[in-house]
Amino acid sequence: MDLSEHGNEPAVTRWTQSTVYADMWVDPADDPRETDTAITDERGMLLDHLRGHRLTLEMKCAGLDAEQMALRSVPPSTMSLLGLVRHMTEEERRFRRVMAGENAPMLYRTEEDRDGDWNGAIADPAVVEDAWRQWRAEIELTDRYLANVTDLDTRNAGFNELGPEPGGEEKLRDVLVAQIAEYARHCGHADLLRERVDGRVGQ
Repeated sequence: MDLSEHGNEPAVTRWTQSTVYADMWVDPADDPRETDTAITDERGMLLDHLRGHRLTLEMKCAGLDAEQMALRSVPPSTMSLLGLVRHMTEEERRFRRVMAGENAPMLYRTEEDRDGDWNGAIADPAVVEDAWRQWRAEIELTDRYLANVTDLDTRNAGFNELGPEPGGEEKLRDVLVAQIAEYARHCGHADLLRERVDGRVGQ
């Protein structure tokens, strides 16, 4: 399931409470992360894990208003669910900047505010709406690149921010694994942030 098929539809409208478990978003049999498709190749497995973690982040934010999305964890952390969405937007954007070599400067981070993705996550409905729109747009662009590249040994066409020279230092396989790990790490944060908002812990 490609998240881009939903356009800019807010995450809050897509899932309701499970009829089986009160703390879950959907019944286990209807979980959009689970499919009946057997995956037997490495590329397919990596893409499926990426899809699943994207959906998990979105599900953890379902049903929340701007105040709840912007609620921070504990001082001095600036982490919030809204900040996570903005942060992962930057990570999606970095993926296509490094691998596809596209001109995709950062949206939220600046030299003056390197944590702009977190610091700018304020309780404003317009900021929340823009964050979801940007996140879905970046996912669509990432997926467009991935649809046209089948070789996991493909090397980066753009600048690798972690190395001294642009191009040729990163393989698609490694960048995909790193992106999955980044989502997985922050989905764990989202678990705790959501529990702080309303006690919901499922899925």
